[in-house]
Amino acid sequence: MTENISPEENAIPFYPDHVTNEAKVAMWFGVGLIIIGIIGLFNPVGLQPPADPLNTPAHVKPEWYFLALYQIIKFLPKTTGAVLPVIFAGVVLIWPFLDNKPDKSKKTTRVRFIVISVLMVVLIALTVWGEVS
Repeated sequence: MTENISPEENAIPFYPDHVTNEAKVAMWFGVGLIIIGIIGLFNPVGLQPPADPLNTPAHVKPEWYFLALYQIIKFLPKTTGAVLPVIFAGVVLIWPFLDNKPDKSKKTTRVRFIVISVLMVVLIALTVWGEVS
């Protein structure tokens, strides 16, 4: 026969046991932080000169998805190069609300295809150019 053991007999009480274990962990974590702070106080990491936001080093390159924008900023004035992509994205976002009539001719479809194709070729060319420059 199996004994009927109640859950209360096998249970570990929360209040002194769990709370003291958590207090010990918090204490050792705090001691570790204090030790790291003291080491950092007496052995500081050398600081370099402050960063200049207007002077980008020559070896810095953005991730591949920003290379086209990086090339645009290189060749246009800084304000124009930063504002032009934002204006273009805004036009792309509001265009469906401005042009909501149905297409009836093949000419508009052909013109849109040519414009998008040229823009994609320019975007890909700027990205590749930014990678090799």
